[in-house]
Amino acid sequence: MAELEVYLSGEIHTDWRKEIEDAAKSASLDIAFTAPVTVHENSDDCGVTILGAEENNFWADHKGAKINAIRTRTLIERADVVVVRFGDKYKQWNAAFDAGYAAALGKPLIVQHDPSLTHPLKEVDGAALAVAETPAQVAAILRYVMTGELQSAV
Repeated sequence: MAELEVYLSGEIHTDWRKEIEDAAKSASLDIAFTAPVTVHENSDDCGVTILGAEENNFWADHKGAKINAIRTRTLIERADVVVVRFGDKYKQWNAAFDAGYAAALGKPLIVQHDPSLTHPLKEVDGAALAVAETPAQVAAILRYVMTGELQSAV
């Protein structure tokens, strides 16, 4: 199989992306990974840094959200597969939006979260083609998709 483009959306406070990328690399999978800006301050401040300060936080956030949406929407549209991770520490409304956007585009969607989030994410999980609990399971899914080889991640 030729290169796969995988967009890694969601929680930015752990190294889950690196775990998946390292597993893909060690399995010699031809996958190009993309992601949102994961430096929180850059993501929050891009609008006012690029376009100028705002007195009202609503408009500062509005500018940043729109600039981030240019990146996010473009990368999701280019992706062959979208992975969305929900962490348990923060409410990730942007991750839910990304999952919905990917589903609306008909992108294959893998959702990853702790079992404690199964109920609140039931609609998101319902749109996914796979629901994983760990980055290792996501990596095993990608390996299977790329090679047809099974590897237990449990």
